Amino acid sequence: MSAHCQVTGRKPGFGKSVSHSHTRTNRRWDPNIQKKTYYLAGEGRRITLTVSAKGIKTIDRDGIEAVVARIRARGGKV
Repeated sequence: MSAHCQVTGRKPGFGKSVSHSHTRTNRRWDPNIQKKTYYLAGEGRRITLTVSAKGIKTIDRDGIEAVVARIRARGGKV
């Protein structure tokens, strides 16, 4: 599962870990990605989305129908 949110577009951030001795090593900050299943009443079926915690809050606020319409408008697959 890729660490990419279908709703907000959040993806991993990259940078360096700096130790006490100032040695720098590569690291990445992954978003809090969850697999969630939602029911689309308009289509009478369930969909599974890969969403971040912020994406879940967005769906709770705007509704699943509106969010799916936005995803499809920008060319995303649902």
